[in-house]
Amino acid sequence: MLTKRVVACLDVDRSGVVKGVGFEDLRRVGDPVTLAEAYGHAGADEVVLLDVSATVESRATLFDVVRRTAERLFVPLTVGGGARTVDDFGALLRAGADKVAVNSAAVRDPCLITRAAERFGAQCVVVSIDVDASGLVRTHGGRQGTALDAVAWAARCATLGAGEILLTSIGRDGGRDGFDIELTQRVVEAVRVPVVASGGAGAASHFVDLFERTDAAAALAAGIFHDGVVSIGDVKRAMADAGLPVRIEPSSPDAARRSA
Repeated sequence: MLTKRVVACLDVDRSGVVKGVGFEDLRRVGDPVTLAEAYGHAGADEVVLLDVSATVESRATLFDVVRRTAERLFVPLTVGGGARTVDDFGALLRAGADKVAVNSAAVRDPCLITRAAERFGAQCVVVSIDVDASGLVRTHGGRQGTALDAVAWAARCATLGAGEILLTSIGRDGGRDGFDIELTQRVVEAVRVPVVASGGAGAASHFVDLFERTDAAAALAAGIFHDGVVSIGDVKRAMADAGLPVRIEPSSPDAARRSA
């Protein structure tokens, strides 16, 4: 059985790492390079870095931040925000990203998914899907609505060549009331690629609940890790205690303390 992944997310803009509620009222919480390195050492299976203002500001991703973050990480790095073309995918991969996530650009030009997968491999292509309370896809950092049904769009993206779906419930984002179980499972059942659930994590038990009730491959969180509500080690211990398949990295600081 494949291990369930715990993913740390860094939402960044020009000021550094930010976090809000429902994609609004963003507050600065730290430096992306420092936080990414800390989460890698704490046992995160992956780190996702999302440039949340690149699309809105019609600019490229903060490549320097990507390079410096990649240099300090020893776990996979997914980068999203600002990628509009296949060449942008290549630039981000050369800067150190292992995978590139697209949202607005894929909605505008769905064939971008196919072109990127054909050039770099589906394993590099992540489609990020932000979902509102009506089950519809939103773009531009949640600022613009679409008529796309999120489940149907996820299925189409997988058919076009996406290797992974990053699914965010906007209404749950920052609320810390738990992941959107129903939405996550509906998307999982509609695709044959891994689904990463995002939005709503508030306790280690929420990760356990997600993995026990859905077939999600991974769960992503940001604010609870930034604010020290729970650590990645706390989450993984809860998952292991529940009998879930999870990677416990012996070299991580959390694991080292447990073995001391």
